[in-house]
Amino acid sequence: MARLDPVGPYARRMSFISHATSDLEPRDAYKLLTGLIVPRPIAWAGTISRDGVPNLAPFSFFNVMTARPPTVVMGPGRRKDTLANIRAVEEWTVSIVDRSLAERMNASSASFPSDVDEFAEVGVTAVPGTDVSAPWVGEAPAALECVLHSILEFEGTGIVVGNVVRIHVRDDILDGTRVDQVALDAIGRTVGSGYITTRDRFEMERPT
Repeated sequence: MARLDPVGPYARRMSFISHATSDLEPRDAYKLLTGLIVPRPIAWAGTISRDGVPNLAPFSFFNVMTARPPTVVMGPGRRKDTLANIRAVEEWTVSIVDRSLAERMNASSASFPSDVDEFAEVGVTAVPGTDVSAPWVGEAPAALECVLHSILEFEGTGIVVGNVVRIHVRDDILDGTRVDQVALDAIGRTVGSGYITTRDRFEMERPT
């Protein structure tokens, strides 16, 4: 750890604590990164095993990477069922979590045996995918159907890259292809047990 004294107009008002990530314990790196990279969208990931058992688990290491082709990335960490199912079946879904689903989403983060259907366990509807075998949450305001592009391998885990092949959006929150953000009422993850909604917003025009 090092303390930096910046130069420039803020030099008399602030200083920084600097960490080399190679010097940090994994838990401390996790706390710093999840505390700074906020809010994070939540992927409520639906998968299915080779034996046909549905699985549902939330992940906040998730985002869209490009629209050409439509591509998302998700870090399921060491949640063995989600990653194992994606490795085996190469398909999954992402349901968007709104405020009304927050408690059930949170309940699905518990550790369940591999033969347990989390959709049924937390009381949500498993809607069969149209183009993939994995189900999505019928109560969600929107969902993505994904097929595996690649897995970036790390020690004991992997980062999943997927191509979005179908997008489901509830019709009352959609105007053409524009999503009503207030009606979507999506939530995001902050740090620890913290979550945030998308209802408080402001706008800035992007420069040309």
